[in-house]
Amino acid sequence: MNYTDVRLIAANDSLRLALRTFDRRLWYNANPTPGTLPDWDAASVYLNLSGAVGELPGDGSYRFDVQLNWSGESHPNFQTAYRGDAGQWVLASVPFTASTGWIGDVPNNNTDDRGWLAYYTIPYGSLGLAGRPPQGTVWGLGVAVHDRDSAAGPPFAAQVWPETMLPLRPASWGQLHYGLKPVYIPAPALPRATAVIRHGLNGVTVIDAAAGGSNLCGDAAAPDYFLNWGDLNYAGEIFLNVQRTEQQMDWPCDSRPYVTFPLYSLPQGKVVLSATLTLYQFGNAGAGASPGPQPSFIQVFTVREDWAENTLTWNNAPLAGDYVGATWVDPLDETPPWPGIPRHWDVSGAVAEAYATGAPLRLALYSPNWPMNSGKYFFSSDAGGDGAGRPTLTVTWGDPVAQLEKRADRSGANYREDVTYVLKFRSPGTTLILTDTLASGVDWLDDVRVYGTEVFPVYDQDEHRLTWTARLVSDQQVFITYTVSVDTVNRELLVNVAELLDQEGGASTAVAVVIANPYRIYLPVIVRAY
Repeated sequence: MNYTDVRLIAANDSLRLALRTFDRRLWYNANPTPGTLPDWDAASVYLNLSGAVGELPGDGSYRFDVQLNWSGESHPNFQTAYRGDAGQWVLASVPFTASTGWIGDVPNNNTDDRGWLAYYTIPYGSLGLAGRPPQGTVWGLGVAVHDRDSAAGPPFAAQVWPETMLPLRPASWGQLHYGLKPVYIPAPALPRATAVIRHGLNGVTVIDAAAGGSNLCGDAAAPDYFLNWGDLNYAGEIFLNVQRTEQQMDWPCDSRPYVTFPLYSLPQGKVVLSATLTLYQFGNAGAGASPGPQPSFIQVFTVREDWAENTLTWNNAPLAGDYVGATWVDPLDETPPWPGIPRHWDVSGAVAEAYATGAPLRLALYSPNWPMNSGKYFFSSDAGGDGAGRPTLTVTWGDPVAQLEKRADRSGANYREDVTYVLKFRSPGTTLILTDTLASGVDWLDDVRVYGTEVFPVYDQDEHRLTWTARLVSDQQVFITYTVSVDTVNRELLVNVAELLDQEGGASTAVAVVIANPYRIYLPVIVRAY
């Protein structure tokens, strides 16, 4: 089985993809037809401009096939484009450029190679767009890599992403999101405490391990890496290496760590305010080499599946889920004292999501770097000493604050017409005080109803204000409705301000605005006779 690393660049004028495939034997057809390109070493990229939706490809769905070839240059014989039509892929004139290359001996023989590369440039204009899609745009994306290891064949089954991707069903594809994921904004809460989660601290067990070549480029699998490099396991190692280079010959040096933090030490029913992953760096690749050590852009992704430290390998490591964040990590000139140099990643959103579902925080670290000698070495949870250099998750949490909502049943009302207001909130389990000051242009009608509580609000005629106070169980939802009558003949805004106070110091405000005696414009109804 091969492996392909896919990178995407959303340039201003085009979408660009770089595919790097580990492949032992390379074969291509010197005179292919469009339909036979996938029968050899080739790749297919699928795009759906409407997103990962639809049971069949339509006119917003595209497929781009590229086959490995000797020259490596973009050539019409080795690439073709399709467009969806009535649920099928139909050859289409959709201009794009592609190039390929290989590392090893030469294609089309039985001598071992290291793999091949494919580069795509798909102009937005070819997709009917004026330029790069705006931030937040989501396309459907699928990738299939085709493989053949002999002239006689047959070709192997394509490897696809996502793993359940079906070429004729866009709803099964993944998502290409333009722009970064929105910054995590916690729900309003009162800060209470900070939890530090680290292996061995307070009896917590944190597991981590690297998949791939670790820090010795998979030396245990040399020289024929294809036989067992993908099955190497590094359980018990005291370090984690994050490394990836563009040089196809160097893929045995690729290393991708995984780490899982349990979150059971966080009390239930709280709000995650912030969370930081800290790894402690003690070294890097390339010391004494030319070029020397290079900076690394290290990304963090969530992982949705469980894994075990003593069985984790490159071949069985779970796929990445959502992008979380990234940090630049500079190389070190010398080995620092224990516990190393702390490097931080903001993982607040990922922790909040895992905490809400009762799952542990599962993360993978990856570097999309191009230069050689960009690997970075960090201590693992198996490092000894006082444990201070082990991977650490720091989570600040707080108590939720009740959020008040208020709305009126109409946006405008005339003199002597009624307006009904609805107040809504969910109890955090503390004593709450609700005050709702009525606008001066309305009369109180003493028509109050409550839902989710037996406590009724009290109206103060002198203050023209409604007050309610009670202590409810946590997560209890309350509705309070009341009706007033417009008591002004003027055209004005009736501004109604309500405030919900928590005995712990939390506060929430809600405003409802109704126009008294508004101008009204009535449009004619046109009925056509056929």
